[in-house]
Amino acid sequence: MSDGGGLSAAGGRTSEYGPLGTVLVIIPTYNEAENIKRIVARVRAAVPEAHVLVADDNSPDGTGKTADALAAADEQVHVLHRRGKEGLGAAYLAGFRWGIEHGYGVLVEMDADGSHQPEELPRLLTALSQADLVLGSRWIAGGRVVNWPKSRELLSRGGSTYSRLLLDVPIRDVTGGFRAFRKETLEGLGLGEVSSQGYCFQVDLARRAIGAGYRVVEVPITFVERELGDSKMNRDIVVEALWRVTSWGVRDRVGRALGRRPTSRA
Repeated sequence: MSDGGGLSAAGGRTSEYGPLGTVLVIIPTYNEAENIKRIVARVRAAVPEAHVLVADDNSPDGTGKTADALAAADEQVHVLHRRGKEGLGAAYLAGFRWGIEHGYGVLVEMDADGSHQPEELPRLLTALSQADLVLGSRWIAGGRVVNWPKSRELLSRGGSTYSRLLLDVPIRDVTGGFRAFRKETLEGLGLGEVSSQGYCFQVDLARRAIGAGYRVVEVPITFVERELGDSKMNRDIVVEALWRVTSWGVRDRVGRALGRRPTSRA
């Protein structure tokens, strides 16, 4: 059902993940009509007790209408219709707010294009029992990418390494977007102050979690390049990430030199 239909959402239900509560998998979309039906079906098969929220940015290709049809046929699928294309970060923030308001205990980030394998969701959720945030990682032992050109792999590895070293965070895949959060973790990250977008949004949340003292764990995943539709990666996303990460890193180093405690805030 859609977000305006008086839904009960989590309804106080629990799952095999026990005290963590009901799981909400948030899938932001913009022009993903070719992928959304397939990815929702895979999520529902991989973790049948989980709910799915499609956060659609008014896709002109009809993704929102396709999602509405999925929601009409399955009470565990929901749709959040947004006004327009505002970026990955804004879509996830809206999805987080929706999920927290509707009582979900675990909120998951997942791409719509099939690059994140829903069949690996149970691994992330199991790890969350001993963590506050679990990151699906391409760059730890057991992680890998499929069908990526070497240039794309070097860009991603380089971005993660640059962010890790400059921000002093013990995470190998800082830019990855396949993640599972406890609700309480998100509530403690100061989401109202987050303005970053794109892959920089993922770096931002990771550094905030580390800075706030949360337990962050990486588990290996296989990242598969999309087969259908167009990538949303562009020059502006890379430039924003480079500028913001550099700014955060320099500010924290200056703060330490002056005897201040590094901040997790933007």
